[in-house]
Amino acid sequence: MKFSEENLMKEINFKTSRSGGKGGQNVNKVSSKVELNLNIIKSELFNDEQKRILLKKLANKINAKGVLQIITEKERSQLLNKQQSLSKLKKLIENALYKPPMRKPTKPKPGSIENRLRSKRLRSLKKISRKDYFKD
Repeated sequence: MKFSEENLMKEINFKTSRSGGKGGQNVNKVSSKVELNLNIIKSELFNDEQKRILLKKLANKINAKGVLQIITEKERSQLLNKQQSLSKLKKLIENALYKPPMRKPTKPKPGSIENRLRSKRLRSLKKISRKDYFKD
């Protein structure tokens, strides 16, 4: 499913806070940790079927209120963390809503049937010949 980033941005809420980890003094001053929240239940971007699929497949990332949460604090920059969380969100949604194409059943070709039967015949002959050898 393809969706525009502008429509997605209208429904996303960002929360920032101070992050732990690398950064030295920067960690104590700058709010670089980003929490992305998307309320799937109230979203107008998805239809009811898509919402049901998202709630089922992304259950471990969705809280009881139906809000999908992605927390990113890997980078020292708030902007980079926002971009990472957005790309993570897009990937999660696309993977969850992906439907593999239907398999078209095919019949085996006559040549492949003949090869299979010939190999079965050779295998059985090999085993029959072993029985006679060890019969003594």
